[in-house]
Order: sequence, then structure tokens, then C-alpha cells
Amino acid sequence: MEYFVEKNSVVRQIWGKGDTILFIFAGASAEFALNKAVDWLYFTGRLPADPLGRLFSTVEYARKIVFSEKQAAWRAIDAMAAIHAAVEAKRGSSIPDWAYRDVLFMLIDYSIRSFEVLERKLAETEKEEVFEVFYRVGYRMGVKGLPDNYKDWVIMREDHLQNNLQKSHFTTNLFSQYRKHLGIVRYRILLEAQALIVPGKVRTLLGFRKTSLLKPLLGVYKLSRFVNADKLLKALIMPSAYKSEIKALDSVTST
Repeated sequence: MEYFVEKNSVVRQIWGKGDTILFIFAGASAEFALNKAVDWLYFTGRLPADPLGRLFSTVEYARKIVFSEKQAAWRAIDAMAAIHAAVEAKRGSSIPDWAYRDVLFMLIDYSIRSFEVLERKLAETEKEEVFEVFYRVGYRMGVKGLPDNYKDWVIMREDHLQNNLQKSHFTTNLFSQYRKHLGIVRYRILLEAQALIVPGKVRTLLGFRKTSLLKPLLGVYKLSRFVNADKLLKALIMPSAYKSEIKALDSVTST
């Protein structure tokens, strides 16, 4: 059986651990709020109404692609494309190509950043592997203007960061929703995680400090994984209403 992502791929390592996925969400949730096309996420009303639920549905799609055999992955990608096409038809306009690229670029960037924060530095070939997986996702969805390789992506990613982000009333509203759904303590943890993981441009626009308070605690957290205390910590970080989803983050099949 041929899989969309090879069994020994670093992409499976990244998307097979709940803590790296939570950091990917932390970074993407910060950058999403700044994206000039964030109004598209407000069009259906689902994101501001349930930002955590949207996290887990997005994670489910990504994991389905990463851990599925090739044909099932194609079907999952086609389903995503169909959902977006339906939203475009309902609104009567098209999501900009650069906005599609931005989402793919975030998945690439925060996959790399999260793994490097929690595990180890990735080799250049491993970063190219991450790029290649999500390039295939974008290509299947028909996203135009994708870079051909990882080096070109690095250049284009920086250009997108400089030109496609702005702080707006959507930014303020979305962060208010994060606080509402997480509660004050968990919200503060989210902000510190975001400060730790996001690129400099995002950090500047959101007014984050250069150093996150979580950085000195990472060593303790890594040690906690050896005695399975990390599961308790993840349960404390996320609301109890999402216990099953949190547990599922680490429930990856070995296929």
C-alpha cells in the first residue's frame, strides 16, 4: 500500500505528536488573525463562534492527509477544495491565490518551528521534506503560484509575511474570542506560546515580547514526557470540553 507520506518521514513525526500540533495551532492562530484575507474566515461565522473546534477539525484534515494511503489523502484534499469552492460560490467571489498560499506556508513554517522548539533542529533535507508534502497538497487543490522548491519557498514566505499581514479589527475580535473560549489562564499560556513560535514580523505586529516566559519551562516539559506527565499538562492547557480531541492528538496509527 502506498501512503501519501512515507512511514519514516519527519512529517509523520511532527504531526504524530499532540504537543507539536498544539504549537502549530498557536502559531497559526496568531498569524491567521493578522492575515489580510481573514475576513474569509469570518464569512461563515464558524471561526469566531468556535475557534477551538475549528482547530481540531483542521487538525483532523491535516492528519488524515499525512497518515492516509495516497488515494484516501487525495480524497481528503479534494473534499477541502470542494468546501472552499462552496464558500466562494456562496459569497460570490474567489479567495485570493495568495491567501491559499499563506495557509500552506503557515503549515510548512509552523511544522518546522514547532518541531525545532520541542524536539531538535531539522536538517535542510528534512525541511525540504516538509515543504514537499504540503506542496503536493497545494498542487492538488489547484493553488496557483506555488514555489518550486524549499529555497524558493523561504524567499516567498518572507515576502508574504511582509506584505500580507496587518493588524485590524478582525485581529482584535479573534483574540477576544480566543480569550472567551480559553479563559484567562489558558489564554495567557496561548499568548506565551505564540510569542515563542511566531516569526519576527508577526511578533512585532501583535506587540509580543522577544522572549517568551515559556522558554525556560520547555526543559521541564520535555522531561515530563518521560513519565507521561505531559498528558496531564496538555489536559490542563486545553478546556475539558475537548478531552477526547486532546487525547486523539497522540492517537496516531502505526500504519
